Parts: sequence; C-alpha cells; structure tokens
Amino acid sequence: MDREKITAAAVRLLDADGLAKFSMRRLAAELGVTAMSVYWYVDSKDDLLELAMDAAEGELDLPDPADTEADWREQLRHLAYEYRRLFNVHPWVSQMVGSYLNIGPHAMAFSHAAQGIMRRTGLPAPQLTGAMAALFQFVYGYSTTEASWNGRCRAAGLSADEYLSTVYGKIEGRAEYEDSLRLMEQGGGSTVHEMRERDFTVALDCILAGMDALTVATHTTRDRAENPHGPSQPAQSAQRP
Repeated sequence: MDREKITAAAVRLLDADGLAKFSMRRLAAELGVTAMSVYWYVDSKDDLLELAMDAAEGELDLPDPADTEADWREQLRHLAYEYRRLFNVHPWVSQMVGSYLNIGPHAMAFSHAAQGIMRRTGLPAPQLTGAMAALFQFVYGYSTTEASWNGRCRAAGLSADEYLSTVYGKIEGRAEYEDSLRLMEQGGGSTVHEMRERDFTVALDCILAGMDALTVATHTTRDRAENPHGPSQPAQSAQRP
C-alpha cells in the first residue's frame, strides 16, 4: 500500500458515494486494511481529500500556454470544456472548491496554463484576473448546477429528459408561463443534453467576445490618453483569426 493507491481508492469512493458519505473507515474497508493504518500515509482525512481533488484535476487535458501559434480563444474554450468535464465526472470536486487550499501539482498546472493563455489576450495585467474569474466562475457555476440536476434525476429514478418533461407538465397550460415555455421551444434542442450544450456554448462565446471587446476598449482608451491630439486607430485584439 502507498499514498497513490490510497488516493486512487479515495477517488473511486467519492465518485461512487459522494463527499457526504466518505469516511476513512469506509476507505480502509475498501483497501482491506485497518483505518489507523491509512494514517501512516496521510496525516488526516482533509489531507487525503486534497490529494484526491488534485488527482482528479490531473485528468484535465491542458493546452500549452507557450504555444504562441495557437488561438488563445480556442485554448480557453478547451480549458473551459475540460473544467466542466471535471465537475461532471467528479461532482464532489465542486463541493470542495474554496474549502481546501487546492495547491497540488495538478491544480497549479491548471492555473499556470490558464494564466499563460490569458496573458496572450492582450488585456492589461489589472484586468487579467477578473477576466479569468468571469470565465472559470461561470464554468464552475454552470457545471455545479448541471451536476446537481443530474444527481436529482438519479435520486428520482428518472432520466434528465423524463425529469424535465415532468417539470413542464406542472406549468404547461398556465398563462403566466407561456412566454417562458415559448422561449424554451424557440431556443432549439430536443433533449436536455442538447439544450445544455447550446447554452454552455453561447455563454462561453459571450465571455470570449467580451474579452475581445474589453481588450479593444482598453487599448483605445490608453492610446487616446497618450496621444489626445492625434488620430486614434482602434486596437486589434491579439491574434484575431
């Protein structure tokens, strides 16, 4: 037995049972050892949970931030989809974000990749962290809600589409909800999966377009301040396709 084996077993249990039901006693039973023997390898349950979280983040496929030939928008899009996948494959991770330090090697590799790509957007340093927060906090919120919905459906013994149909059945025919139902119908997508993909893609497009627009506005304002009497040409966002 070693720390890697213990961590892998912890990830399996967390995937199967969730964070609330995880215990060192249950983990020891999974490994076929006593609970106290696990503490030869980890100092505490919290330490083990941090190791499990970092191991899950090690599954992320990270683009190379030093690849200056790559379009930063597509690299950020890829990171966003990977981050979303993390929370869907390992829903318990979203419950730990903000509660643990999360400074393991894989977590730091993700941060390094994200920061490196963000630097190529053309945004000035004071705006980089805010723009990055807009992107990844959106992904976190969207994915956490998505994972909670999936859990609710499983608890009800229904598929996502069956559950949504049940919800619709409660509000169809009521005048006060006609506009909402019409909007859902016009939005496209015949399944929950299709609607989720549509909404995630559109929202992500809005955020990336916002970064482009903010870059142009920031550089234009700076140029005008530096040359108030001369002609000002709109700035071009970095690496526009």
